Amino acid sequence: MFNLKPSEIHEELDRFIIGQERAKKILSVALYNHNKRLHDKTGLIKKSNILLAGPTGCGKTLLAKTVANILNVPFAVVDATSMTQAGYVGEDVEICLQRLLQMADGNVELAQKGIVYIDEIDKIARTGKGRSHTRDVSGEGVQAALLKLIEGAEISIPANLERKTPQSETILFDTTNVLFICGGAFEGLFDNSSTKKTIGFNNTDAEMPDGKASKLSHEALVKFGLMPELAGRLPVLCSLEELSENDLVRVLTVPDDAITKEYKMLFEKDGVKLEFTKDSLVKIAKEAISSKTGARGLRSILENIMLDIMYNLPDKKDTISKCIITDKCIETKQPTIVKKRQKRKNTTTAAKSSTGIC
Repeated sequence: MFNLKPSEIHEELDRFIIGQERAKKILSVALYNHNKRLHDKTGLIKKSNILLAGPTGCGKTLLAKTVANILNVPFAVVDATSMTQAGYVGEDVEICLQRLLQMADGNVELAQKGIVYIDEIDKIARTGKGRSHTRDVSGEGVQAALLKLIEGAEISIPANLERKTPQSETILFDTTNVLFICGGAFEGLFDNSSTKKTIGFNNTDAEMPDGKASKLSHEALVKFGLMPELAGRLPVLCSLEELSENDLVRVLTVPDDAITKEYKMLFEKDGVKLEFTKDSLVKIAKEAISSKTGARGLRSILENIMLDIMYNLPDKKDTISKCIITDKCIETKQPTIVKKRQKRKNTTTAAKSSTGIC
């Protein structure tokens, strides 16, 4: 049975997520209370759905996925931009429940305790202040359709996990205990230029230790384009910071599933030790920052760097003992190679280093 305290949940999140301390604290409490709700029979503990706002690559999806792993419940990710209002071309909002049921291997009871992460929720915001004069089936229409799902209701979904038709067999799915986490970049919401600067004692942003957090409010979300009804169904608001250079270096090396640890394991299977110098990690982090992709772009950068190395390694592995990725290798794609010690009589010469794997 799940019995972790908020501080213990925070420690589990630290194993996989770098930085975002305030977000981890908020999610730790939310997860702790959500688990209480799953075992509550009085119905007095209400559901607290969550909204995560932050730039791309800051860890929104990873936070939601890690929370689901800690709670040990099914987890489904859906893209809000792919959904349309019922009856129109595209995926109905019920697709998130179908994905959740699929992740639970068809176990409805288990799926009804799962977590759904709706990504890009900001992309379906209204662009104007008033309601649209035309039918916005992928914006307002989706927001309206999500209301009853997020609030908690019995929804009829196809039993065969296909698109709903009048002839399809359906099952009832109760979303009362499903935790919904919505995420989005909400570009422009946190811009300093968008808020009027004040002088004197009324400067509330100056009083706040986290100015970004102070700007994330239900009022701000409604002004951005979310329906008031939808914003109200997301009581827990959490803003995430853009990862710094130091944070990205730690992302590469510290988490249990860090990508550099993954590459080291791949090389070990060929009997070769892989090392990354500190300068190389810093340079990779700087590239991710310049491309504005955050942690999400780290794998793409490393794949580009390591392609030629991993292509040639199997042919050379019998003569190579170590492969060192330096800052120069980021541009040249040529690592420093340490060859295996040759067995010779009456000699103990050290292995020589050379540059280039070919």
